[in-house]
Amino acid sequence: MLIDTHSHLFLEEFAEDLETVIERAQIAGVSHIFMPNIDSTTIESLLGVCSRYDNYCFPMIGLHPTSVNENYHSELDVVLRELKSDKKYVAIGEVGMDLYWDKTYEKEQAAVLSKQLEWALDFNLPVVIHCRNAFDSICEVLRKFSGSSLRGIFHSFAGTAAEAMYLMEHFDFLLGINGIVTFKKSTIPDVLKVIPLEKIVLETDSPYLAPVPCRGCRNESANVKYVLLKVAEIYGKTPEEVAKITSESALKVFGMLK
Repeated sequence: MLIDTHSHLFLEEFAEDLETVIERAQIAGVSHIFMPNIDSTTIESLLGVCSRYDNYCFPMIGLHPTSVNENYHSELDVVLRELKSDKKYVAIGEVGMDLYWDKTYEKEQAAVLSKQLEWALDFNLPVVIHCRNAFDSICEVLRKFSGSSLRGIFHSFAGTAAEAMYLMEHFDFLLGINGIVTFKKSTIPDVLKVIPLEKIVLETDSPYLAPVPCRGCRNESANVKYVLLKVAEIYGKTPEEVAKITSESALKVFGMLK
């Protein structure tokens, strides 16, 4: 069993060959694919894919930080409407802050993150957090939730060992590890040497961040196997051991561990 905890297979990049992409994931041993929403424009396609591949693809609902602008209140209204519906969302995501391209809406991003974290507690759902050039800003928002039952995944973790330890000491977060770990100049292999295997989960972030040997290509869920192999090498364990431990952690955080 191998799980892709973060994949955007509902985007237009997969419109022409989604069935083949899913088949390759199944052949690679992927048993579950978890799909984070982006904003109100992607909900229909997200739910369409998850309905088509029921009990294989699982939807989250949330507002991505790069979709936050001065009209964020209307977007949050949509998220809350979806949370109150009878749709079976497994998490709130992806949410967070992204200050890489633009800091214009930094305050708005912080407010949107805070509100969605509150909803995660209200609806007893895990959160999937996107962080790019914003670790300190996100932690500032997270501090008021310290000691709460907030849980989830810090998606596409690319921070330092100190940042990883901070998240694990103060919050119930797992670290999402993807193709970045396979990159030649990646620092993640060194970071993982001080992180218990039980505290990480595997992901692809498809169609982005394709791992070696697929760099430069559209990423897809089947490629989580390359992340698995690299992580197994780092921890000195068999791929089967790593797949079992990370899959159990993933199912646990999404409330699906039987």
